[in-house]
Amino acid sequence: MSTTLKLPALRARGRGPKENPDLDTERGILSLHDRRRRPVRAGQVASHVFLLVGLVIVGLGPLLWLAKAAISTTQDTIQHPLALWPSGIDWANLEQAWVEVEVGKYFFNTIALAAGQWVIGLVVATSGAYVLSILRPAYARVLQAAVLATLFVPSVVLLVPLFITVARPAFGPSLLNTYLGVWLPTAANAFNILVVKRFFDSLPYEVFEAARTDGAGPFRMFWSIVLPMSRPIVGVVSVFIIIASLKDYLWPKLVLPDAAVQPLGVRLPNIQSQTELDVTLAALAISTIIPVVLFLVFQRVFLRGAGLGGAVKG
Repeated sequence: MSTTLKLPALRARGRGPKENPDLDTERGILSLHDRRRRPVRAGQVASHVFLLVGLVIVGLGPLLWLAKAAISTTQDTIQHPLALWPSGIDWANLEQAWVEVEVGKYFFNTIALAAGQWVIGLVVATSGAYVLSILRPAYARVLQAAVLATLFVPSVVLLVPLFITVARPAFGPSLLNTYLGVWLPTAANAFNILVVKRFFDSLPYEVFEAARTDGAGPFRMFWSIVLPMSRPIVGVVSVFIIIASLKDYLWPKLVLPDAAVQPLGVRLPNIQSQTELDVTLAALAISTIIPVVLFLVFQRVFLRGAGLGGAVKG
């Protein structure tokens, strides 16, 4: 009897195990008392500064050096790679790379290729996941198993069949030297479909039942309900698709043999053997604009990608 009376009294005084705010802060390598000591705080600040400077050097160092080398002469880059423009800044490298080497044309080819792949990839990923997760036909499990099985097939094995299909399709003209030949095979990505399906599985099914009761069809439900609720996963998959398009080299090189339609990632290695080092580095610096801008635009998507499970509110 006395024990049951003491526990509420302790909790009323703020001594209960769930009411003491200092208990959570005491758990860790360093206690709250140790953190208040001046040597410990100085060591923590020094370690944080060291890690921050190291991350900046590793992450931004290559980009900053490339930006410096893009407006330096070849002699300065070879003899003084870390010096800041011993012979002065050479802005003509950027102009020569843009005009004479025609980096501008390949730059816009890269944007067009990534934009088309993004649109078609999103359509395939969202519609495929919608069928598997929301519509759920009788053969949904078999179809999902077939989509999952494609992840275990190496891409090199599919290279020759895909190339023959693109070069000699069952109907219509050849898709070589056209962006459709790059867009269509790469858009059917099983990983993106399964990622979007996992997110669709977490959506409240009662909303779809209410929409069906109100007379909404499959297309109306997909466009007006599913897509507005799926903005977080659409952003994440968009980043995956665009990055994969920028990094792809082998398939665009096979399907786009004409240099006039090739992206920067395919064309720059061929330019390197025909131009000076300073102009080549200027062309490489221009090509880094696309991924840097994409990161600045989608940085919130990168940081919040791990918290997609709580993105949907009831």
